[in-house]
Amino acid sequence: MATDHTTPPAATPSAVTPSATAPTVAVPPTTAARTSVLPASLTPALIQRLAARVVAAPDAARVTTNAPYTGAPLADLPVSTPADVERAFTRARITQKAWAATSLTQRKKILLRFHDLVMARQDEGLDLMQAENGKTRRDAFLEVVDIAVTSRYYARNAAKYLEPKRRRGAIPVLTHTTELRHPKGVVTVISPWNYPLSMAASDAIAALMAGNAVVQKPDTQTALTALWSLDLMEEAGLPAGVWQMVVGRGSAIGGALMDNADYMMFTGSTASGRKIASDAGRRLIGASLELGGKNAMIVLDDADIDKAAEGAVAACFPSAGQLCVSVERLYVAESIRDRFVAAFVERTRRLKLGAAYDYSIDVGSLTTAAQLQTVREQVEDAVAKGATVLAGGRARPDLGPLFFEPTILTDVTPDMTLCEHETFGPVVSIYSYRSVDEAIALANATPYGLNASVWSGNGARGRAVAARVHAGTVNVNEAFAAAWGSIDAPMGGMGDSGLGRRHGADGILKYTEAQTVAHQRIQGFTPPPGISPETWAALLTGALKVLKAAGVR
Repeated sequence: MATDHTTPPAATPSAVTPSATAPTVAVPPTTAARTSVLPASLTPALIQRLAARVVAAPDAARVTTNAPYTGAPLADLPVSTPADVERAFTRARITQKAWAATSLTQRKKILLRFHDLVMARQDEGLDLMQAENGKTRRDAFLEVVDIAVTSRYYARNAAKYLEPKRRRGAIPVLTHTTELRHPKGVVTVISPWNYPLSMAASDAIAALMAGNAVVQKPDTQTALTALWSLDLMEEAGLPAGVWQMVVGRGSAIGGALMDNADYMMFTGSTASGRKIASDAGRRLIGASLELGGKNAMIVLDDADIDKAAEGAVAACFPSAGQLCVSVERLYVAESIRDRFVAAFVERTRRLKLGAAYDYSIDVGSLTTAAQLQTVREQVEDAVAKGATVLAGGRARPDLGPLFFEPTILTDVTPDMTLCEHETFGPVVSIYSYRSVDEAIALANATPYGLNASVWSGNGARGRAVAARVHAGTVNVNEAFAAAWGSIDAPMGGMGDSGLGRRHGADGILKYTEAQTVAHQRIQGFTPPPGISPETWAALLTGALKVLKAAGVR
C-alpha cells in the first residue's frame, strides 16, 4: 500500500477503550527524551545534499515532510513537474545506451561495491528509515539485509539469466537457434513509503543489472531513504543519469511516468494498480504490480503453541503492521484456540511501543496521519459492532502523534470493515475453525492472494496445507521472511494482490525483451529442386516419426 504524504495533521486520541483485561503496552520511560532530536548522522547538510538529487527545476515548488515520531519538520524537498519527468527520461535514454553496452562483469562489480557501501553505512540508512517512516531499528535493519542480499544475488546470478542461450532448433543440427535478452530501455519504478529502502532499491537493482535505466518516483514521505540508495549506487560506480528520481504526487506526474516508460514497476494499492495496469495495456508495455493483501495465518491443531504465538507476533506487528505481507487474519484450530490466544495475547502485551534510534523498541509508529485514521476508524467500527479487544485498541498520542497499540480482536463479523478490507496497521483478528478444509476455505475467502502462513508440528502436513492456500508466497512455521528471503524463488501476488514477480529469474527477466535468432544452415522447410511437394511431405512425415520414436522433444 502506498500514499503520497506531506505534512500530517496532529492526531487525536482514539475513542476505543481496551477491555479491562488488556493493559496498555509497556513503554520505556526514556522514550520521549530519545526522540526529541534527530540522530547526529542526519545533518542538515546530508538532507540538503540528498534533496538536491531530485530531478526538479531550480525554482521548483517545495514540500515539507515530517518525522512520524514527533511530527516535527524533517525535509524540504523540491517537487518535480511533468516537464522534469520528461527531462529525466530524455537523459535516461542517452545514458541507457552506454549502460547497456557495459559488460555484465562491470555491472556485477558495481552492485557488489553497492552491497559493501550499504553494509558499511548502515547506521546512516537506519537513521533515515526511522526518521522518515517511524519504524523500529530492528525492522529497518531487515531492509538493509534485504538490499545486501538482493545486490549480491543479482550480481552473481544475472549472467546465467541474461547471457545468450542455445535453444533446440527446428531441425536438429540443421537449425542453430539462440535466445538473446535485451534490456527494455527505461523502466519506471514507483515505490511506497512502508519499506523505503527495500522497495526503492530492490526493484531498481534488478532493472539496472539487466541493462536498463531507471526513472523512479519514491513516495514523498520517505524520499530521503530512496535518494540515499541512489547516492550510494553512484558512489559504487553507476554512471550518473542511469538511475534518477523525481518527487511529486502521482496525480501530477504519474501520467508522464507512464507515458515515457518502457516498463512499469509499481508497489502500492490495488486501486492504483488497476489504473496502472489499464494504462500499461493501452501503451502495450509490460507492468509488474505488487498490491494489497489481507493475509491469513493458519494454526493447525498439532502446532507448537508457544512457537506459533511467537510467530504470530512476528507476522502481525513488524513495521507497525504497515507491511503488505503481514498477517491480518488468524485462523486457529478450535481445539487449541484458548491456549493459543492466551499465549499470543500475553506476548503482545509485553511488546514495547515507542520511539528510539536503537534496538530497544519492539513496535514503532505509524507513518502517516491518514494511516492512523484508517486504523483507528476500522477498530472503532469493529468495536461498535461487537468485536472484543483482547490487547491494545488505542492510539497513543502521549508517545507521539501517530502511535497505535498492537491490537488483537475477536468476535469479528463480516459487517465490520476490517473483516475483509486491508487495515495496514498493527491490528489482527482471530477466528476459529473445526476442520482443515474449513480453515483453507476461510483463508481463501478473499480477492487478495499475496502471502500466508501455516503452522504445524508436521512439516509435510504444513506444506500440504500451504499448497492449497491461494497466495503467491506461503510460509510454513514462519511469518513471511522465509519466502521473502528465499530470493532465488519468485515473490508476488495472485488475484487483487497484483501480477508479475520480483526475485529469482522472474525478477530480472521481466526487465528484458526476449529475442530468438534462428540460423537455418541447410534448406529444410521447402522441397529441394527435383522433389515434389507430395514426396517432400512424405519424407518429413517419416522424419517426425523417427524423432518421436527416438524420444526427441
